[in-house]
Amino acid sequence: MLAIVGMGLSSGSMLEPMNLLSTSDYASVASITLFITLLSACIVIGHLLEENRWINESITALIVGVGTGVVILLISGGRSSHLLVFSEDLFFIYLLPPIIFNAGFQVKKKHFFRNFSTIMLYGAVGTLISFIVISLGSIAIFQKMDLGLSIGDYLAIGTIFAATDSVCTLQVLSQDETPLLYSLVFGEGVVNDATSVVLFNAVHNFDLSHINTEIAFKLVGNFFYLFATSTVLGVAAGLLSAYIIKKLYFGRHSTDPEVAFMMLMAYLSYMLAELLNLSSILTVFFCGIVMSHYTWHNVTENSRITTKHTFATLSFLAEIFIFLYVGMDALDIEKWRVVSKSLRASALTSITLLGLVLVGRAAFVFPLSFLSNLTKKKQYEKVSLRQQVIIWWAGLMRGAVSMALAYNQFTTGGHTQQQGSAIMITSTITVVLFSTVVFGLMTKPMIMFLIPPSKYLNRMMSAEPVTPKSFVVPLLEEGQDSVAELFNDHGIDSGGVRSIIRPHSLRMLLTKPSKTVHYYWRKFDDAVMRPVFGGRGFVPYVPGSPTEQSLPHVPEEEEPA
Repeated sequence: MLAIVGMGLSSGSMLEPMNLLSTSDYASVASITLFITLLSACIVIGHLLEENRWINESITALIVGVGTGVVILLISGGRSSHLLVFSEDLFFIYLLPPIIFNAGFQVKKKHFFRNFSTIMLYGAVGTLISFIVISLGSIAIFQKMDLGLSIGDYLAIGTIFAATDSVCTLQVLSQDETPLLYSLVFGEGVVNDATSVVLFNAVHNFDLSHINTEIAFKLVGNFFYLFATSTVLGVAAGLLSAYIIKKLYFGRHSTDPEVAFMMLMAYLSYMLAELLNLSSILTVFFCGIVMSHYTWHNVTENSRITTKHTFATLSFLAEIFIFLYVGMDALDIEKWRVVSKSLRASALTSITLLGLVLVGRAAFVFPLSFLSNLTKKKQYEKVSLRQQVIIWWAGLMRGAVSMALAYNQFTTGGHTQQQGSAIMITSTITVVLFSTVVFGLMTKPMIMFLIPPSKYLNRMMSAEPVTPKSFVVPLLEEGQDSVAELFNDHGIDSGGVRSIIRPHSLRMLLTKPSKTVHYYWRKFDDAVMRPVFGGRGFVPYVPGSPTEQSLPHVPEEEEPA
């Protein structure tokens, strides 16, 4: 990973050359060395502050990044504040895939798909509402400030600040402590990022200077096309990996090839989506879900342990890398020098954008939660007002996705000399820093205050044991993996709640849609999918394989997803 990252690095000019290396080579090596040192420091400091309810790894990395930027700025005599030039390609191609894939690989599927309709409501419709609110607010306010921006820039601002930061959410919420909140906020974050990128590309691809009903319908149609095709591509890549490993079974000779094959297939799905101009975020996310359901059970015991640790470690390093850089880039002297002539306009822009983020978030969380609750008949399935406040607050954080889109829109090669563009870049950095630090610091105490531990203690006790803290994201609970587990002979589900007995009619589908769909999906999965693609309890006997006995339908151990 470091060799790949090194290709995107551009160092400062404050170090003396060595005889064995050219000036540029030596500076690059020194920059990488210092950055590795900072990453290590973030891990150590994060471990020491692990029990602190206010600080998390992302905030630690931001603070270390800002501190390092100050030191570099002083040493360089005010010429440079960071070790590398920001590249949206570095972010989208190398850093984002392991984070999103690991989230899909280790997310609790039962909670995610149980709330899928609400997640889509927040992630797709909510992002569109937030985009409209922020875009209209930008047009109304920034046009009066005469920043020299076009209508395309104002709409791009809407997409940039409609993108929540799912990386922050992963480290602030816990799916063991608050499973409903975690699944809603994180699930929304994945769909939100994909929707924001689609809207951002649409702003560039469509002539929005003369927007009309036809263009609006094309935008909507383009989104649904991208969502469907990206999901299908991710599912296909996951199923292909499961089928190949099940049939060839690399692990009979060595575990290394099957681990490498899983990693390459996951990355291939992401790159294929990029190549086909699809939503690579959705593709790699659903690829992770499918791989955890089928592929992970087809590999050896050693490979299962290795993949869980490897994917979590890569995701952890990518997250720390992103926040460390964002902290260092906050003091980019080039852009602040351009902005220094209009500090009042820059401050007003940052405050306005922060206000629009707050309003845009509230404009869809509370109304859409009300609509979602209308479809829920049981009280425990509804999103309470306290939970809505937490969802609103936790989704206010902005991060690397917003940074990458802003750099794409307002810079060329990471540089800009235009005052309006420089103001937007510095304002984006300000909003990202403020929202991550302030909102991130307040989220955990707010959860403790609004939902005391006693409120979700029963959920924690009924869930699987908390996984070791070496994992960034808690592993998945076993859930219900057979028809017998879902509906027992007494019509009581595994949670002890009275439930329907084997739904067979359209009436049952309408009255108990989630349980009914889940029931028929399990029947289809057991009868068709698992015999072909493998999975828990359906891996045939192969000498030296993970399953030494052919015992279909017998759960092995906990799965990662």
